[in-house]
Amino acid sequence: MATDYYSILGIDKKASPDDIKKAYRKLAVKYHPDKNPGDKKAEETFKQVNEAYEVLSDEEKKKNYDRYGDPRGPMHGQGQPGGGQQRPGSGQSYHNEGDPSGFFGQGEGFSDFFESFFGNARGGKGSGGRGTRGGRSADLHAEMTITPEEAYNGAAKVFGINNNNIRIRLKPGTYEGLQVRLPGKAGAADGKTPAGDLYITIHVAPDARYEISGENIQQKVSIDLFTAVLGGEKEVTTLAGTLKIKIPPGTQNGKIMRLKGKGMPVYNKEGQFGDLFLSISVLIPDKLTEEQKALFRQLQDSFSQANASQHYA
Repeated sequence: MATDYYSILGIDKKASPDDIKKAYRKLAVKYHPDKNPGDKKAEETFKQVNEAYEVLSDEEKKKNYDRYGDPRGPMHGQGQPGGGQQRPGSGQSYHNEGDPSGFFGQGEGFSDFFESFFGNARGGKGSGGRGTRGGRSADLHAEMTITPEEAYNGAAKVFGINNNNIRIRLKPGTYEGLQVRLPGKAGAADGKTPAGDLYITIHVAPDARYEISGENIQQKVSIDLFTAVLGGEKEVTTLAGTLKIKIPPGTQNGKIMRLKGKGMPVYNKEGQFGDLFLSISVLIPDKLTEEQKALFRQLQDSFSQANASQHYA
């Protein structure tokens, strides 16, 4: 019986690439083996979900599947849209941001170095079905979540998948949704068949302090009323480090200050950075003594008199 990838992901044929990705991520989280230990049915569903995404997220394979019933094309399908048999491990063609060797280090020596550095530590999750076709094992798909600090500075990470540790180094400027392909890192089902590829999607964890948009960062900065009125300096902790910024006299609540070159590093472009936008929030004192209130009233009266003099001048 033909495999209906659309039904597996719970979408129709008109689904957009974003819809396909959202459906996949939702089901992958639901049926991931880590959340369903020992559940063979969930494990099988998880493999089907990965297989469906592997085909429908690839434009060429999806086109072949819709037209011929097989992502490999007319020589394999039964000539009917959505028909034919599909085996696991069709191989995903993801966009690879830059040279994988530059992203993860050069060759096995890099991996050996991190073996001694990290030991048996684990981080990140991997998934995907096994199987062979065309003389190679199935590709695997996985996701990894990092902090904004790791995205900014780059980080050495250990990726645990199928009881194996894969050591990777993320470059500065790693961004949400970055997809990378590691050729031959999926391993082989029987230990003899050429290994499939491992595809990793990087996610940057939300952080209430920072709002990252492309290479730019926006964050809120609170200052007291007197600094806003009289001006001064303010130390701000940012992803670029602790910065001392000058606050101009008369700074209004909600003012946006732009610091050029203090945003995210531009991925794969050394020495290039986005901008940092600071949204100023002026803190109004809410607990005043009677003496302080009297001083504010004197200040208020002085402004009223100054305005009146200008009006009648």
